[in-house]
Amino acid sequence: QVQLVESGGGSVQAGGSLRLSCTVSGYTYYMAWFRQAPGKAREGVAVILYNGNTEYADFVKGRFSISKDNAANTLSLQMNALKPEDTAMYYCAAVTSPIAWLLHPQEYNYWGQGTQVTVSS
Repeated sequence: QVQLVESGGGSVQAGGSLRLSCTVSGYTYYMAWFRQAPGKAREGVAVILYNGNTEYADFVKGRFSISKDNAANTLSLQMNALKPEDTAMYYCAAVTSPIAWLLHPQEYNYWGQGTQVTVSS
């Protein structure tokens, strides 16, 4: 059984940075960050594969970086140059076997409880 617990959310002004963390217990194959703003669908932000390869949504490329510390069982998301439109609840997610659509939320079966990120202009 996989358990995920996020931390690190908060409020920041536009242009600032935040680092989200997700403590992981159990075996995972791919891990990802998703976000959901009020009234909007959940969307994929970034994914890291078992071999360390990464993929990002176009709207965060060059600003966000996903990483995984296997020794510490921690997934991280470094968010720089934040924009007000980045305001959302951010979720850590995982799967235990290969999937086809890496940034599609319906592919993932393990989720954390979420952490709020608010960016003010």
